[in-house]
Amino acid sequence: MNNILEQLNEEQLAEVKRQMKIYTQGVQEIIPTEELELKVAKSILENRPLKIKLGLDPSAPDVHLGHTVVLKKMRQFQENGHIIQLLIGDFTGKIGDPTGKSVARKPLTDEEVKHNAKTYFEQFGKVMDMEKVELHYNSEWLSKLHFEDVVQLAGKITVARLMERDDFEERTALGKPISLHEFFYPLMQGYDSVVLENDIELGGTDQHFNILMGRHFQEKFGKEKQVAILMPLLEGLDGVEKMSKSKKNYIGIDENPHEMYGKAMSIPDELMKKYFELITDFSPEQIEKVKVDLDSGELHPRDAKMLLGKTIVRMYHGTKAAEKAEQQFISVFQKGTMPNEMPVVEWKGNLEVPILDFLVNLKLLSSKSEARRMIENKGVKINGEKIEDTGLRVLITEGLVVQVGKRKFVKINM
Repeated sequence: MNNILEQLNEEQLAEVKRQMKIYTQGVQEIIPTEELELKVAKSILENRPLKIKLGLDPSAPDVHLGHTVVLKKMRQFQENGHIIQLLIGDFTGKIGDPTGKSVARKPLTDEEVKHNAKTYFEQFGKVMDMEKVELHYNSEWLSKLHFEDVVQLAGKITVARLMERDDFEERTALGKPISLHEFFYPLMQGYDSVVLENDIELGGTDQHFNILMGRHFQEKFGKEKQVAILMPLLEGLDGVEKMSKSKKNYIGIDENPHEMYGKAMSIPDELMKKYFELITDFSPEQIEKVKVDLDSGELHPRDAKMLLGKTIVRMYHGTKAAEKAEQQFISVFQKGTMPNEMPVVEWKGNLEVPILDFLVNLKLLSSKSEARRMIENKGVKINGEKIEDTGLRVLITEGLVVQVGKRKFVKINM
């Protein structure tokens, strides 16, 4: 395989260089880079698409921009004619990826798994062409293995190698137990790559060990080894923790355009370059220009955020929605006016209610204590007037406008 590059003509070599520039953009690590270049070259020489694998948890997805870091890289391969293999881990999901959690994963029924796979397709369709994606379930082959097969599979790796996994090392050092079945998760994930014969596997840096298992077992079964492409984990709106719905620091790809744009404006300045590189559809040249302009001061961080917000909304909601979201942001947040459009709530309760109950009933805040804190922090307005009295009783009238924080608006209809 090492002499493949020598067999390519000038045009083919230029194509290898072009694709490699795209695939290496924004990645944390490629293991190894030389093999990726040779695989791309072989693909061009033989006119054979590469197989790109992404393993997915079988539980219900709720896709946010953090997830799209890997999906964007998958799309880049897809745009160059390569095959995307989405693997639903319905069999491995019964064991769960060992993370040291004390609560075991609840087993899912076949119906739940299929429903969740459908949800994946619907949400991933905003990033990739799902009509050209292969969908696999690893129960197709793992459930058919006999105990003898499992023993032989286990014989292809040492306990010392498995103990190299970070969480196994940590739990051993802390005296925490490791169940025998937990060792089988990376074995099964590695065997998935043997069956699918994929050329490349993508994942976040937290999947480093599991993805390398694919290389290990492909070699043990006499297959060509996959290349591991590890993408960085995206920090959320707090600028510290990994983007996560549970940490409430996320931007969901299904969120409405105004919420999406508004959240983008709260991203810390120091993360601007990373967001442009990892979650936009900008070309490498466009990304480099944004970086240079930010460094030189030609592009102000506020303007960069507005460009990012408009880009994100355009990617998931279209150009018109992006322009509308930008204009509303300028109108509401820069000029201090009310938005032209906002959610309307039909009010059928009492016409005079305590402010805390009112905010919770409108679902603008999740609890009275949270509503109290928001008022004390001067984050609640009614008809444009700031509310400072947590004991206020609100007189409900037609067209009343309630604002919580910078982005939540509701108009009352009676």
